[in-house]
Amino acid sequence: MTAADAGHAAASASNTNEILVSLLLMFAGAKLFAEIFERLKQPSVVGEILAGVLIGPSVLGWVTPNEITHTLAELGVIFLLFSVGLETKPRSILQVGGTAGMVAVLGVIVPFFAGWAYMHFSGHSNIESLFLGAAMVATSVGITARVLSGMGLLSLISSRIILGAAVIDDILGLLVLAVVSSMAGGAIDYAEIGATAALSIGFVVAVATIGASAMKRATPRIARLRIGHSLFIGAVLLCFGLATVAATIGIAAIIGAFLAGMALAEPTEQEHETHEQVRGITEFFTPFFLVNIGMQLNVDAFANRETIVAALVVTALAVVTKFVGCGLAAIRLGARRAAQIGVGMAPRGEVGIVVAQIGLGMGVISDKVFAVVLFMAVATTMIAPPLLVPLFRNEAKPAPG
Repeated sequence: MTAADAGHAAASASNTNEILVSLLLMFAGAKLFAEIFERLKQPSVVGEILAGVLIGPSVLGWVTPNEITHTLAELGVIFLLFSVGLETKPRSILQVGGTAGMVAVLGVIVPFFAGWAYMHFSGHSNIESLFLGAAMVATSVGITARVLSGMGLLSLISSRIILGAAVIDDILGLLVLAVVSSMAGGAIDYAEIGATAALSIGFVVAVATIGASAMKRATPRIARLRIGHSLFIGAVLLCFGLATVAATIGIAAIIGAFLAGMALAEPTEQEHETHEQVRGITEFFTPFFLVNIGMQLNVDAFANRETIVAALVVTALAVVTKFVGCGLAAIRLGARRAAQIGVGMAPRGEVGIVVAQIGLGMGVISDKVFAVVLFMAVATTMIAPPLLVPLFRNEAKPAPG
């Protein structure tokens, strides 16, 4: 072995060790804080996100977000939504489709115009104002789904409306982002936006309506394969396959993963073991998703009073506008259900961050506005779970089936 080869091997070993230490800190930190928050009777989700803030660049600086942590976070939210889909029968979502549609529409319109108006009348450019409005549109359903799944309440009508509205919300948010990005580029490509809308809607409707029956027919054949755990492997392939299709169309990969889970939501006797295996892998990957959100927060960006005030105002608007817009659309179900849905749609999480990153990359929003959106995305993600718990307390767990 030459000196160059030896140096390369040593560098590779050092890099591997650094990665392993980072993963250890992320996973152990998430589980430690989850345990603490569970003992305090608070949602473990908040603890896991706070673990990310603590070990990330803003506080201790033990772990810096990188391509590997980002990939693990993506896998975490994909498996989380896949697992949620496994507990969500297609017919239960279709039954609340009308209400979910109204929740999604008002949950897009109200935050978008509130965000735009605040930025516009604060003296920011029209494009910068539009990007902030677009960042306030999307819902990070993974956070709410994690809380409701932990409480065993995914079958409640309000839970089903939140899940259905989040799927529609993602498509509408994609179209809003496409329009705003086109305006920033100088012209709106109506043909491309129309094609994206048609593909997105067609994909969701097709999988939601025929996916379950198609998988019921395919399951016996998959079970006869000679490879070990063939049904589990088939389920993971379906998850990755539909997630890839969703990402290729332009909507979030997690929507494809959620739809894959729904297609397998009515298990045969053979598939119950597969569902348990999926839950196991979800418990491993999900902490990386939650910790990664916390690590995105950059405390140094809030060195001046103006940025702090803007961040607090935008965060308040983000919570209130989802609560009012989504809650108003569901008010016929009663005040408590409307409040559950309004709060459940409030987290922005990684979706708002992605929108801000696009605007920053295009050079149409400033570092200060990016910091404000980042704070809003993390703060709404942490605010919603503690509010959800009392709103859903004393709810009877629906009978299975």
